[in-house]
Amino acid sequence: MQKQGIILILITSLTFAAYPVFGQESFAIKRGTNVSHWLSQSSKRGAARDAYFTQSDVAFIADQGFDHIRIPIDEEQMWDMEGNQELRAFELLHNALQWCHEYGLKAIVDLHILRSHHFNRGDKPLWTDPKEQDRFFQCWSELSDHLSKYPVDEVAYELMNEPVADDPDDWNKLVAKCYEVVRTQEPNRKIIIGSNMWQSVHTFESLRLPKEDPNIIVSFHFYLPFPVTHYQASWTPIAAYQGPVDYPGQLMPKDAVDQLDEPLRSVLEEMNGVFTRDSLEAWILKPIAFAKQRGLQVYCGEWGSYPTIDQSVRLRWYGDVRSILEKHDVAWTTWDYKGGFGIRDGKTGKAYTDLIGVLTE
Repeated sequence: MQKQGIILILITSLTFAAYPVFGQESFAIKRGTNVSHWLSQSSKRGAARDAYFTQSDVAFIADQGFDHIRIPIDEEQMWDMEGNQELRAFELLHNALQWCHEYGLKAIVDLHILRSHHFNRGDKPLWTDPKEQDRFFQCWSELSDHLSKYPVDEVAYELMNEPVADDPDDWNKLVAKCYEVVRTQEPNRKIIIGSNMWQSVHTFESLRLPKEDPNIIVSFHFYLPFPVTHYQASWTPIAAYQGPVDYPGQLMPKDAVDQLDEPLRSVLEEMNGVFTRDSLEAWILKPIAFAKQRGLQVYCGEWGSYPTIDQSVRLRWYGDVRSILEKHDVAWTTWDYKGGFGIRDGKTGKAYTDLIGVLTE
């Protein structure tokens, strides 16, 4: 029988209680950053991709006081259109994990974008095409084959980044099957699972998790209030807004929003209001409560603010979010290392010491 056929047999059962309950493994993390635009969301190949993230980057991250990294990877980088492994991409991933071991960092391997699912695109055949779902399961079977040699207290898996399904139960069913694929090969690996709709803090009431598995980590992303975190970001519906944004306090002056044309005015009216540290904490407590009810570790896999906003506003927001996360023992990784939200300039290598200071001091 072909390997894919074996996988399809293994994933037919949705009875999680049939699995033995294993002891809880340690995956002790606190502060990290996302290594974006390397093996994900990047057209770099060859020497340019090799040079973008190297051993010296891991050393830098460790030297700044971070203890782990999240490594987004995309299907189109790791496998060709026929499903054959891109060996150089896998070699780079292995290099990163070995460097992490050398410098005492832990790592999360995050399957970020599938050919059948991009979190910011309309067409997502992953939810409707059984062949694409089988392909997703096959990706994780092969990733597990590659990565199972790494200690479970050093490397964790995030099954998929920011699921966006019209019906949240589509995500529940899909993640349940993918979970089983990994569990048949690695019963004690930490598996990270987030909520539907971009891992929003508001959608955890719809998330169903495998039962009685202490080696699941609950993950959420945090980019609220959006005008603070994505001010003038070109890919967003609020890109055209050029007016003032403040935090904490009144986010945007009402008269500035009232003067805008539709549909921007309506979008920003919904986002506007008075926001404080308490407002942020109220949002973040939602996934924390969900995880605590299940006795699970909780993790903020992405959070950050685009540097287009006033730097003093940006740093106040970073300081408040960090203090909330650490108050509640929530580990985190900023978005991102050398990308648009970065703690370091992707071209010059310059460290943004003011931001790093707020995150680590």
